Amino acid sequence: MRRREFIKLIGAAVAAPSILRLDGVRAQQPAKIPTIGFVGSLSQSAQSEWTSAFVRRMQEHGWIEGRTVTIEYRWGEGHSERFAEIAAEFVRLKVGVIVTVGTASSIAAKQATSVIPIVFGTAGDPVGAGLVASLARPGGNVTGLSNESADLAGKRLDILREVVPGLRRLAILANIGSSIGLLEMGDVQAAARTQVLEVVKVEIRRAEDIGPAIEALKNRADALYVVTEPLVNTNRIQINALALDARLPTLHGQRGYVEAGGLMSYGADIPDLFRRAGDYVDKILRGAKPAELPVEQPTKFDLILNLKTAKALGLELPTSMLARADEVIE
Repeated sequence: MRRREFIKLIGAAVAAPSILRLDGVRAQQPAKIPTIGFVGSLSQSAQSEWTSAFVRRMQEHGWIEGRTVTIEYRWGEGHSERFAEIAAEFVRLKVGVIVTVGTASSIAAKQATSVIPIVFGTAGDPVGAGLVASLARPGGNVTGLSNESADLAGKRLDILREVVPGLRRLAILANIGSSIGLLEMGDVQAAARTQVLEVVKVEIRRAEDIGPAIEALKNRADALYVVTEPLVNTNRIQINALALDARLPTLHGQRGYVEAGGLMSYGADIPDLFRRAGDYVDKILRGAKPAELPVEQPTKFDLILNLKTAKALGLELPTSMLARADEVIE
């Protein structure tokens, strides 16, 4: 081969290294790393503990953010109407898996795609909400972890009765504009009937409804059960302040509500659910089908108490309850 021809050949190989090597073998293109679309119901700071648990578990499976997997985060900021737009964006981005927080974002994702796998890290009633056909056989492209157990509403009322022994009239605050609000309100009503409690329904649809609704409860209820849901979560500080003013002990489903002044919460350990969501995503990225991955229920539950709120209400929390609480906020 002449020297000039050899130099031209070397130049061509350098100019297109991904196409041709000197030995004539086509070079391998770098593999495209998968992308996960993560839909948070609140803000990044509010749900950082949940996302951190998910990311750590993914790392344990070998999925390193920015190296072997990309995670696109989007936040609903407490506005359920944003979920449809976020889901549509993830469909346009052709993400490999969508991870959701809560029932509303899960429903929006399912409505946006029947192809992209969806894993809900937490959802209230996956079957009742129409997310899956059954817990054992989800069917379709959706699976994940429920934050409810069959008798959770009853257990919460048992705990409430320890603090309010003379409980007879229970108020239930729920956003009836959301599917989870309606479903959980029905569950609590059923549990209250079993315990022979009179129920006062407090139905809201927007933040402006909260003040008048709680004001109307004065002298009409002995305690307030607050249904966990994005609108209610966004306004949890206001709800707890108004309930305290109305002398109503509050019962919640998540720790954040007690940090915001609520009396107590009993519910699934949410970070643990998102840790386990990492197991689902790992399996799906390695070829598993959501339809074949049964929905799992929580195995860890937290009891959180607010001693300051109890004192403000003039309530003395039982020593046995303080001893078994996972956290007492003072």
